Amino acid sequence: MSERRATEIGLEYLREECFYVQTHSVIFKAMMALTNTKQPIDLYTVGNELKAMEELDNIGGIYFLSQLTGKIASTAHTEAWVKIILEKYIQRELIRISSEIIQDSYDPSANVFDLMNDAESKLFSITNNFIKKNYQKISEGLVGVVNRILEMQNQKSEISGLYTGFRALDNITNGWQKTDLIILAARPGLGKTAFALNLARNTATHKIKPTPVAFFSLEMSTGQLIERLLSAESGIRLEQIKKGRLTENEMQRLNTKGIMPLSEAPIYIDDTSALNIFELRSKAKKLVANHNVGLIIIDYLQIMSGGGENRTFNREQEISKISRELKSLAKELDIPIIALSQLNRNTEGRSKDGVSKRPMLSDLRESGAIEQDADMVVLLYRDDYYGIENNELGENIKGLVEANIAKHRNGELGTLKLRAMLDIQRFEDWDEQNIHSFNSYNDTPNQGETIIKASSKMKPLDDETPF
Repeated sequence: MSERRATEIGLEYLREECFYVQTHSVIFKAMMALTNTKQPIDLYTVGNELKAMEELDNIGGIYFLSQLTGKIASTAHTEAWVKIILEKYIQRELIRISSEIIQDSYDPSANVFDLMNDAESKLFSITNNFIKKNYQKISEGLVGVVNRILEMQNQKSEISGLYTGFRALDNITNGWQKTDLIILAARPGLGKTAFALNLARNTATHKIKPTPVAFFSLEMSTGQLIERLLSAESGIRLEQIKKGRLTENEMQRLNTKGIMPLSEAPIYIDDTSALNIFELRSKAKKLVANHNVGLIIIDYLQIMSGGGENRTFNREQEISKISRELKSLAKELDIPIIALSQLNRNTEGRSKDGVSKRPMLSDLRESGAIEQDADMVVLLYRDDYYGIENNELGENIKGLVEANIAKHRNGELGTLKLRAMLDIQRFEDWDEQNIHSFNSYNDTPNQGETIIKASSKMKPLDDETPF
């Protein structure tokens, strides 16, 4: 109430509930009300607002207000005082939340996982609401941008982000960019998971810029994912690997071209089936801190749950919450996150020609918020998925995948062509074979190699996390 600058600092960081003394909380509430109506804040305006709120007498009248302002000789240390108030409030909140957790934990009928979700949600709300990053002057931000440009000039990498392993995709996206939320959407059975595994493998083992990848699979087990990776890497049909019907040469090939390369790949797989957004946040932070993970892939969005606090929401609201949290997590961790998503059945109800069955942004399942929160949306489509194996010119297009970048917040849009060989779970650029250093199935295996076990790097995270 003594100086405008002090008011601005207080209103930026504090809320009425931050004050322990109820009288102070009411006064601050009056100040916030004045700010919302763009009125000045001083002893008289606050007094009038309290009178209008019928609280002036309750706080001790105008005399009490004048005493408050009279106690402060200078506002030079306002920021330090605000920090003290905020710290004390956070301490009280931690005590309150801890007491609630202890009390709830004594209830024998309580679901322990719901308790964990609620506890993490409450703790996260404190961090999200009160521990904020301050603004930055543009001159300070320019230093970081210029340094990044100079670093790009001096390094061998041709793109600014993480390599996708697909030349056409890298040309449009310039690689996966930090803080981006990328939605990869397609109809069930079209090859989303296989494509995502190819992306994980390409990024983790790239020769120029190898980057550790975390793959959260809510649908498939770790073993099933590794079988698909082995098939793509070795060129041996997935069906043969699943059944274990391999010749001696194929076993050697599986070892030299599949197991050995993948055993060194920095890919971390979590196959928790009932993962919620709070568990994901906790695990992701640990992976980034402990293993320097630079890309997270989630398969898939609609299977996730929002946690305990969303139980009263409908499914669309819950998905909206999850997509917002994923975008927030990408910014917080400063890494790209790829989330797979289902498309609704609108495409199936259209006419049979390929043009009308191609997916659109509006086909994203369950929530328009996914489109809103995403920095990039990639829609996958295959003609042969609908039994179309030849185009209008009579050319064979079996295996042709169209990856339509339908939204790109920081770049261009476009449709690129990929080749899907789903029998071996492999994707390539359409116009060139084997450009990603994949091994041809006709290579002669090294007869001197022996079969080894996969590295501990490729394993579920259950033994590394409490979830």
